[in-house]
Amino acid sequence: MNLEEKTVSNKVVFQGHILRVHCDDALRADGKPCTREYIEHPGGACVLFVMDGKILLVRQYRYAYREETLEIPAGKLNPGEAPDVTAARELEEETGYKAARVEHMYTMYPTPGYTDEKIYIYRAYTAEEGESHPDDGEFVAARFYPVEEVKDMIERGEIKDAKTIIAVFSYLLSQKK
Repeated sequence: MNLEEKTVSNKVVFQGHILRVHCDDALRADGKPCTREYIEHPGGACVLFVMDGKILLVRQYRYAYREETLEIPAGKLNPGEAPDVTAARELEEETGYKAARVEHMYTMYPTPGYTDEKIYIYRAYTAEEGESHPDDGEFVAARFYPVEEVKDMIERGEIKDAKTIIAVFSYLLSQKK
């Protein structure tokens, strides 16, 4: 069975600095007309860095949720920038650590029902400590947390960020091999 939907017309209903909102006329797989709304997003990359049994997390205020979150360092892809470059750049900008090497772990679709955003998850291996230099208007506090404490915070619902949960549990599973 072919599940593909066909775009009949595409209309951009909002253009922001980071995202674009579309309202398309389309045909469902059964040929019936429908409307599809979605957000076009440039995508992002994040990086898990573990050193001496501790995970580097950043605390920041997320306006959409009206709360502070704990996450692995992350940011959006710049035009033409490869995801591995974004991951290494964000680690350095937000924490001051410059990765010697990053390795791709996963590519995730955070909300496939209404956005085309992809998040590329990396792991950093060995990093040299330096000075952080967050973007203008970006306020983050970086700190290492023991791996078990991070696992417990996820299980208690204190860490809610999906990319962080995926990266941490992937790391924990890799340690059991």
